[in-house]
Amino acid sequence: MAWALKLPLADEVIESGLVQDFDASLSGIGQELGAGAYSMSDVLALPIFKQEESNLPPDNENKILPFQYVLCAATSPAVKLHDETLTYLNQGQSYEIRMLDNRKLGELPEINGKLVKSIFRVVFHDRRLQYTEHQQLEGWRWNRPGDRILDIDIPMSVGIIDPRANPTQLNTVEFLWDPAKRTSVFIQVHCISTEFTMRKHGGEKGVPFRVQIDTFKENENGEYTEHLHSASCQIKVFKVFLDNVFALGSFALIFLF
Repeated sequence: MAWALKLPLADEVIESGLVQDFDASLSGIGQELGAGAYSMSDVLALPIFKQEESNLPPDNENKILPFQYVLCAATSPAVKLHDETLTYLNQGQSYEIRMLDNRKLGELPEINGKLVKSIFRVVFHDRRLQYTEHQQLEGWRWNRPGDRILDIDIPMSVGIIDPRANPTQLNTVEFLWDPAKRTSVFIQVHCISTEFTMRKHGGEKGVPFRVQIDTFKENENGEYTEHLHSASCQIKVFKVFLDNVFALGSFALIFLF
């Protein structure tokens, strides 16, 4: 069957669609988030942690995963439409990650009333740096003795139990939490993206990192080794100068990720 398309009509439809998309993309800009509830339509438009590949069979590809993690921070408007979102973080600033229980009724009943463990890691996004991650982190440790790459802001966090930071794993933190209760963890990333660039003459774009979250349930021996879910998001971290702190802090209130 042949399809005939009149150009004037196509132009009108495309223009109408572009206007609607443009209007939708501007919704929420300039509106500050209050302390109360926010519009669910705004939440649905926000980027969420990317779900990691799993070993589930093809029939389960569209299955809703049991957990969802939402990073509350500004996202870059410069990312292309179908590319993964990129979130810019300020070095050492506390950012909230909301831990949400997405389970349907009757799903994973074995964790009802029990705790799960989530392990947070800051890792490299670029594959070439992943191959040399150990050397890169050891170099950072040598240049920044006594510092950590990733920390939990415990006083600001809600619902986390037994938070731990292994002194030998500078980029990793972990804690227990109850999926049935409100849980928000505030993290701080202390390394900046330009610390791992090849040239350091100023103005470098910096390398992207990933915040990866792996969640486990307890086995028969009381050890949290049975994998439940993994997700990650892409970030870049930069040092904030005093004259930019107010502007960046205000911008972060407009968007939730």
